[in-house]
Amino acid sequence: HMENNRRETLQADYDAFDVSEEVGFLLEDPLTDLPDYYRVWMDLANNLTHLIETHKLRDLVHKMPVLSPHLLNNHRELRLAHLALGFISMGYVWQEGQHSPAQVLPKALALPYWLVSRRLGLPPILTYADSVLANWKLMDPEGDMEIGNLDLIFSFPGGESCRGFFIVSLLVEMAASSGLTGVLEVMQAMKISDLISIQKGLVKVTQSLKKMKETFKLMHKHVDPNEFHGTLRIFVSGWRDNPMLPNGLLYEGVSNEPILLSGGSAAQSSAIQCFDALLCVQHEDETGGYLTRMRDYMPPAHRQLIETLSVLPTLRDFILSHSSADLCQAYNSCVSAMVELRNYHLNTVTKYIIVPGNNPRTTGCPLRGVGTALNATGTGGSNLMAFLKSVRNNTQNALIVERPLINTAFDQAVRDLTF
Repeated sequence: HMENNRRETLQADYDAFDVSEEVGFLLEDPLTDLPDYYRVWMDLANNLTHLIETHKLRDLVHKMPVLSPHLLNNHRELRLAHLALGFISMGYVWQEGQHSPAQVLPKALALPYWLVSRRLGLPPILTYADSVLANWKLMDPEGDMEIGNLDLIFSFPGGESCRGFFIVSLLVEMAASSGLTGVLEVMQAMKISDLISIQKGLVKVTQSLKKMKETFKLMHKHVDPNEFHGTLRIFVSGWRDNPMLPNGLLYEGVSNEPILLSGGSAAQSSAIQCFDALLCVQHEDETGGYLTRMRDYMPPAHRQLIETLSVLPTLRDFILSHSSADLCQAYNSCVSAMVELRNYHLNTVTKYIIVPGNNPRTTGCPLRGVGTALNATGTGGSNLMAFLKSVRNNTQNALIVERPLINTAFDQAVRDLTF
C-alpha cells in the first residue's frame, strides 16, 4: 500500500513538472511536421543550411506571408513551431556572419514567433529547450536512442559537428533522466524524514552525474573544435551582452524597442540547475544572477521544479541536523560527482572555445579586439572561464566538511593517555 502511494506521488510529480521517467526533460517523441498551412516555415527550416550558405534565406523571409499561429493545437505542435521559427531567426540574423547581423527581424517571422513563444512561456529566441530537448528524431523508429540512430530535425551550417554537438548534448540530458527521478525521490523522502530513501535517491543522482560525464566525452569524437568555434557557435549566439548586437534585436510588428535576449547554452539546462538546487549549491553575485536569469529560458514546468526545490527546507541543513555518516557521505559523493562534471566541461570549453579563439586563422576575424571579446564570452554572453570556474568552486563549497568536534570522546581518551 505504501509502495503504491509512493508510486502515485512520484507520478504526480512527473506530470506536474513535465518530467519523463524515460527521457527526463527531453520532449518525448517530438513532431517533425506541422499542418500544411505552415509549409513555408517548414520548407525554410528544413533547408536552412543550404539557404544560409547560398545567402538566400533573408530574401525568402522577406517574401514570407504573416501566418497566424492559431492553427497550432497542442504542446508538441507549438514546440516544433518554436524550434522552426528559432532556427530560421538565427539563420536570418547571422546569415552574413558575425560582422553584419540583421538588426531587425521581419514581421512575418517576428510576430508569429512572439505569439508562439508567449503560449509556451519561452522567449522568442532559440533556446537549449529547443535545439537540444526538442530537436531530435530516431532514424530507425524501432531502434534505440543512441548516437548512431539519432538525427536532428533542423541543423545549422557546421556539418557533422553541428549534429554531433546537439546530439551529444541530448544524450547528456538523457543520462540526467535517472538523476531527475532521484531528485523527485529525495524530495518525497524528505517530507517524511525517510533517511534510507533520501540516501537511495542521492545514489541515483550520483550515478546519473557520472553517466553524464562519461556521455559528454563523446563530444571529442563527434565535434571538431574549429567547425564549432568558427561556424556553429555564431548561429547559437544571442543579442544580449553581444558586442555585435549591443542594443538587441528589433522584432517588427511586436515592439518599437529592440529586445535583448541571450543565446542558448548549457546554463539553460534545467537538469543541471535542478541538481544544484537539490544539493543547495550557492551561486552568488553575477554568477547566481546569470543562472537565475537563464531560468526564464526554460519551459515553465521545468523552471517550477527548480523553484520548488529552492524553497523547500534544504537537504544540506537536513543532513547537518541528522548525524548520519552514511547520508553525509552519499551527499558528498553527489557534490563531488557534480564538481567532476563541471571540471570536465571546463576543460572541454577550453579546447572548443578558448584555444581556437586564440588562433587568428580559425576566427577569420581581422578585428582582433572584437574576436577576443566574442571568444572570452559564452554564447549566453557570460565571461566564460571566470564564470565556469566560479560555478565549479561554488559546487565544491557545498561539500560538508566534518567538524573535529565529532571525535571529542576519542580525543579525550587520547589526551588522558598522553599526559
